[in-house]
Amino acid sequence: MPTYEALRLARERNVDLVEVAPTATPPVCRLLDYGKYKYEQTKKERDARKNQKISLLKEVRLTPVTDEHDLRVKSRTIAKFLEEGDKVKVTVRFRGRQMAHPQMGRQALDAIIEQLQGLTQVERPPAIEGRTMTMILSPTVSKSAREQTTARDSAAARGTAPTGQGRPTSKTPASETAS
Repeated sequence: MPTYEALRLARERNVDLVEVAPTATPPVCRLLDYGKYKYEQTKKERDARKNQKISLLKEVRLTPVTDEHDLRVKSRTIAKFLEEGDKVKVTVRFRGRQMAHPQMGRQALDAIIEQLQGLTQVERPPAIEGRTMTMILSPTVSKSAREQTTARDSAAARGTAPTGQGRPTSKTPASETAS
């Protein structure tokens, strides 16, 4: 169709003539309301950005002499971050003569890994950078699997079995089963 006819059609229908593929031979054009088209494009981009999960890198700091109870508290904080889907950078800061004993920092990081077993995977193993030892942890399980795990844990805390997994109703004494 010649260009002048396409322009005439666009004016008659009160829409715009938009060139879709200028490099094609012949160039491809469409009749559409360009303002409405741009609005729909920005709306799609906004929805795509809204549904996108931004993974943040959170940081938790320790010292080589952090006590066992404090390590448990820090590991609970790390577990909360991991459940939200964020990566966690665990940093051990050495001060003064503590640099002479990097194995103490490594023991603290190993204790954190042991407490978070099953929840996390070590993305970057512990490494010394100047006066700090760092490692990066990332979540292992997907969100749906995490929700199932928390549902199972809360059911276990209440003393009930999750749906589909029955509990035995009677217990047989050990003397009857040993015969």
